[in-house]
Amino acid sequence: MVLNIAAYHFVAIDDPRALADALHARAAAAGLRGTLLVAPEGLNLFLAGAPTALRGFLDQLRADPRFATLKAKQSHSATVPFARLKAKVKPEIITFGHAGTAPLGRGRAPAVSPHDLARWLDQGCDDAGRPVALLDTRNEEEVGHGSFVGALTLPITDFTQLPDALAPHRPALAGATVVSFCTGGVRCEKAALWMGDTGMANVLQLEGGILGYFEQVGGRHYDGACFVFDQRVALRPDLSPVAPQD
Repeated sequence: MVLNIAAYHFVAIDDPRALADALHARAAAAGLRGTLLVAPEGLNLFLAGAPTALRGFLDQLRADPRFATLKAKQSHSATVPFARLKAKVKPEIITFGHAGTAPLGRGRAPAVSPHDLARWLDQGCDDAGRPVALLDTRNEEEVGHGSFVGALTLPITDFTQLPDALAPHRPALAGATVVSFCTGGVRCEKAALWMGDTGMANVLQLEGGILGYFEQVGGRHYDGACFVFDQRVALRPDLSPVAPQD
């Protein structure tokens, strides 16, 4: 059985190229495949391989104080769903194009845990009695595979389009607790910080994104599967792949 992980971590990185090269060499030596994204604002990882090797890679990464608290969402597959190992250096670990939306030198966006979100959806409001509005920060292709029931989805093909697409909906969200969500947490964290910076109140991110919700809660209040960026195409709420594997 192959272990798959998705992980991101915001932290200042002075030399992204050097780190990308070092992590690529370490992952290659462990027989891993997938993508390592490194930027001045942090890391975004999608990796697969033998469980012992991949866990060893994560342990070694966390031994670096910068990444000691890195969290990884896990799933399993019959085969490795990546063709090769790639390491890329980018200006952002996910391109948004709005300065200050990485939690560097500031606190993280407020978050709600998967269990608390499920409880709020069960009861029809948050603990303060406000309605809960779910905001999907992913693109149309991803949303086509599934989303939370009743979530606000936007007609976007790229994350950079979210601010303009959200603009006409902002008045309707004013009285709600807005919970932004995405696949693993990067986009919904950036979106939540940007929304707070631009005047929206009571904005939270879903801790761990959809994959974290699947791990902890399953498919309650979710319709369909979650698109992932590998050959499995999408994962069901039990984290099994939608695409058949050899």
